[in-house]
Amino acid sequence: MSETLSERERTILRSIIYSFIQTATPVGSRYIARHHDIGLSPATVRNVMSDLEYLGYIGHPHTSSGRVPTDKGYRFYVDSLMEFEQLSLQDQSTIQSQLQSGIDTENLFRMTSKLIGAISHQLGVVSAPRLNTGILDKLELVPLTGTRILVVISIRSGLVKTITMEVSTEIPRAKLEDTARLLNERLSGLALMEIRTTIFDRVQDMRDEDTGLIRLFIDSVDTLFDEQRNIEKLHIGGTAGILSQPEFEHADQYRSVIELLENEDMIVHVLEKTESRDGIIAVSIGDENDAKELKEYSLVTSTYTVGNSTGSVGIIGTKRMNYSKMIPLVDYVAKTISGMFSPP
Repeated sequence: MSETLSERERTILRSIIYSFIQTATPVGSRYIARHHDIGLSPATVRNVMSDLEYLGYIGHPHTSSGRVPTDKGYRFYVDSLMEFEQLSLQDQSTIQSQLQSGIDTENLFRMTSKLIGAISHQLGVVSAPRLNTGILDKLELVPLTGTRILVVISIRSGLVKTITMEVSTEIPRAKLEDTARLLNERLSGLALMEIRTTIFDRVQDMRDEDTGLIRLFIDSVDTLFDEQRNIEKLHIGGTAGILSQPEFEHADQYRSVIELLENEDMIVHVLEKTESRDGIIAVSIGDENDAKELKEYSLVTSTYTVGNSTGSVGIIGTKRMNYSKMIPLVDYVAKTISGMFSPP
């Protein structure tokens, strides 16, 4: 694709997209000639712009004399014309200090979405790690009140999942500790998805013990060891930031953002489709997105790793977003989270 445009066409397309990102208004030939040092007259720029429009890289909105980038134009810009910006030292420091402040895992992902949203002025999105490949480190049974116990499942990467369960009779703490020890002997070191499918065979000789706990564990395996059960799947931050963009100048334009916020399952599905283990940043623009709610947006996403588990961080924003900054931002945040859970 990089060979389909001449150097002059590439220069002018880059200038149009850069200007539109900065101003959010259609860009005319006179503006390009005056504000970009390209050594071309407005008439020459106008001719090149006509060619770019014919090729589908820019469009002509309404009756304006200016042009705006199309999805095809943005794609060419991201793939072939864009120069990455260095994430500022201040942003790097803010990310490091906020994420490494000792907050628990669930609040870590919530904080991350807010940070991305605040820095990008778009929607920051973070999906919880998919725990089906997580390795069980240990399981603890903690008495709460009466017939309620707390099951604490610690994943080897450092993640912790808690579930409250109701038992038929009050069970002494010592008995809970003995049962947890036996379960750990049978299950520790296994992936959660393996526990779900094999727990019956692994503990069937214990299922008739007098407290009924083992039978309860067998019957509740999907609740206990499902990868997302009892875990908030998605965190979204930055709603105020994206609504401050010129694209949402009028209240009636908020509808598409509201539809996004109300369809978290769709966003989780989109993030899961873009997950990869090789650290590649995925960028999808407008009509490249399958979901109709995302046709007017762009997504920049990357994968973080927590032990054997993965999750996604990203930005959902206007197609006019500053890709040259958004891509390094997402990359930096994903690597920061992964580094926090890496062995020393």
